[in-house]
Amino acid sequence: MSRSGPRAVRAAVAVGSAAVLLAACGGGGQQDAASGGDWKPTKPIEYVAPAGTGGGWDTLARTTARVLDESNLVDRPLRVVNKPGAGGAIGWSYVAKHQKDPHKLFVTSPPILLVPLAGASGQTYEDFTPIARLNSEPLAYVVKANSPYKTFGDLAKKLKASPKDVSVAGGSGPGSLDHVGLAGAVQAAGADASKVKYVPFDGGGEALTSLLGGHADAAVAGASEVQPLVRSGDLRVLAVSSKERSPILPETPSLTETGVDYAFDIWRGVMAPKDLSESQIAYYEKAYAEMVKQDSWKKASEKLGWTDAFMGSKEFGTFLDEQNKEYSEVLTSVGLKK
Repeated sequence: MSRSGPRAVRAAVAVGSAAVLLAACGGGGQQDAASGGDWKPTKPIEYVAPAGTGGGWDTLARTTARVLDESNLVDRPLRVVNKPGAGGAIGWSYVAKHQKDPHKLFVTSPPILLVPLAGASGQTYEDFTPIARLNSEPLAYVVKANSPYKTFGDLAKKLKASPKDVSVAGGSGPGSLDHVGLAGAVQAAGADASKVKYVPFDGGGEALTSLLGGHADAAVAGASEVQPLVRSGDLRVLAVSSKERSPILPETPSLTETGVDYAFDIWRGVMAPKDLSESQIAYYEKAYAEMVKQDSWKKASEKLGWTDAFMGSKEFGTFLDEQNKEYSEVLTSVGLKK
């Protein structure tokens, strides 16, 4: 979206006039921002997706950037930049070098907690500013349609009795998203999570292909990833990891319904560099709060299988603290916390 032309010139003149008046009164733009006054971006916003194109983070970044821009909720365009590698750590490291820069944002999800806990990142979530949590999606525990496991209880019983005889494929590395979602559920069901034979793949698609090819006995992946294969009759879902049933897999029981006291959400949100001012945080927080109300966002979310789970900056920060503690306990139980 172009920001040049007569309107931009008039805006620049107005800003300049305001600066002169503030200076005459002994004030200044930096003091105003520090005291919680209005702030707006002055140049395009670099929007980091810490993964390659086509994945979950990339989809989130491009979808939110489009809706924010088309709905005129931001004063400058968000330009998506992909920085893949190390489970997200390459992208986080880049953002961390731009402390106090309000023109940098990045999309995030559980790996921002899990990867550092496993000792695979030089930064933790505390090195960044939480802006907003946007949505969530449960994991789905699936088997082939002809599998002898009819319920999650059947699978848990086998894992408890002879864990070495069952392999479970997942789309993330040891200690990351899918592994923790599996380990927590298995542990809550009474099995020893550290003995589960978890087979990692680079993405949920590869994990499900392995399952369909008979190279794994079960798999864990995002509900939206398994939905097409469930509809086609190739896979059967044993349970979803949310406390309630998923709207995109309405016939599948939640873990809670099966008697397993565990829940795991693939939440997604937005963070920024450390030490942004209150007015800078408020600007972005308001933009995303308005974004989730837009029809275009609701339609995209429905198509992608995302459930609204908005939280503002402070609430999101508290949520991250709680999640970090929970994930730490699970990783410790499977011997993966560094």
